[in-house]
Amino acid sequence: MKKKAIFEQVSHLESQIGELYEQLGDLKKQLAYLLEENQHLSLENHHLRQRLDQENEENQSSTSSRDSKQDRGAVVGEGYDNLARLYEEGFHICNLHFGSPRDEDCLFCLSFLNKQK
Repeated sequence: MKKKAIFEQVSHLESQIGELYEQLGDLKKQLAYLLEENQHLSLENHHLRQRLDQENEENQSSTSSRDSKQDRGAVVGEGYDNLARLYEEGFHICNLHFGSPRDEDCLFCLSFLNKQK
């Protein structure tokens, strides 16, 4: 009788370990999702700060030079923002793999995004 009870305890412990393993897998998936979302939000925050700094610099410049810079900056800024949005959506923006889906960060794309306008 003792042997049967020990065997049942081991079987029960094995099933508990299996359940814990499944829970650990679920937590790992949730963590990966949160890390990815955090990366996207950090990148978006960085771009918003750059844009805010750029707008502050434009507001401090003189009226005549500001008008000409705004015309040129609006076209460049809009294209840059579109490329940044494409990258955030998971596509390459580098000349090597432009438009193809990306699984992880691409150094070529990131170097392009980090260039000064």
